[in-house]
Amino acid sequence: MHKYLKAIGLSGLEGRGALEKLLGYCVKFADKKEYIKAEDGEMRAQFSKELAPGMGVSVCGRMKEGNSFVYEYYYPYIKGLGVSSTEEIKAERHSATDSYAGICDDSRLAISMIFYLLNPIEYRKLSAEGKKAVKSVILSALANKGTIILPLAKTPVQTRQLKKKHERRTRLISSAKNGDERAIETLSMEDMETYNTVSSRVREVDLYTLVDNYFMPTGVECDQYSIMGEITDYSLLVNSYTKEPVYLLSLICNSIEFELAIAKKNLYGEPDIGRRFKGDIWLQGYVSKAEQ
Repeated sequence: MHKYLKAIGLSGLEGRGALEKLLGYCVKFADKKEYIKAEDGEMRAQFSKELAPGMGVSVCGRMKEGNSFVYEYYYPYIKGLGVSSTEEIKAERHSATDSYAGICDDSRLAISMIFYLLNPIEYRKLSAEGKKAVKSVILSALANKGTIILPLAKTPVQTRQLKKKHERRTRLISSAKNGDERAIETLSMEDMETYNTVSSRVREVDLYTLVDNYFMPTGVECDQYSIMGEITDYSLLVNSYTKEPVYLLSLICNSIEFELAIAKKNLYGEPDIGRRFKGDIWLQGYVSKAEQ
């Protein structure tokens, strides 16, 4: 079974029979059905069933003779509420399935952001029309466990200073990606200074009073990250299939905004606006528009 099913309130499934029953339910009562003819002449299909607003399971496979469906893979999903990045996005197909990994080089991060593409059939249709470059993505994430951390006390002046500092760093990263040696040198010096400051102070104060937020890869899978971000909004959803409560958190992390779903029982602490979420996530993305 997919390990992130419990993030959307499906932790009670036990055994292969329970999984097949769930997938059959999602196909039979799908809210969204998408089809595309593949290179081998067979029809590919994706059936998506919402189990709470914006949250559910997608089942993907092939259509056989007699209009019968054979599923090949599935995944839980949570769709975000707003555009997270308008940088150019590219996608690469996974070798084992017809699924895709999206790649976005957003200058607000010093790394390439890789996510699991939620609308592969739509992307393939855009590619067939010659629209391979998409420039808008709605990010979201699933987490199996997480912790709520209290916010840092900051004055309005400190908040403005931090915002300006981050905007300056974003410009430097953008220049460094274009080969600006001076920008590369400046970033390297600032990183060394930050490391030395944190190393000297971490012996006296808690690490999370020094680090406001972070977004960095974790594990061996390229679309999984360890994050800490500020909660800007939250709500409690109920999975219609299992009746399990699930938190939907709106987060901002390194100026990247996205939504995160986590089962209520797997979240340690009470979420509130201004507090921070810390945990490991599976990053997802929905391509929302394309440009020629």
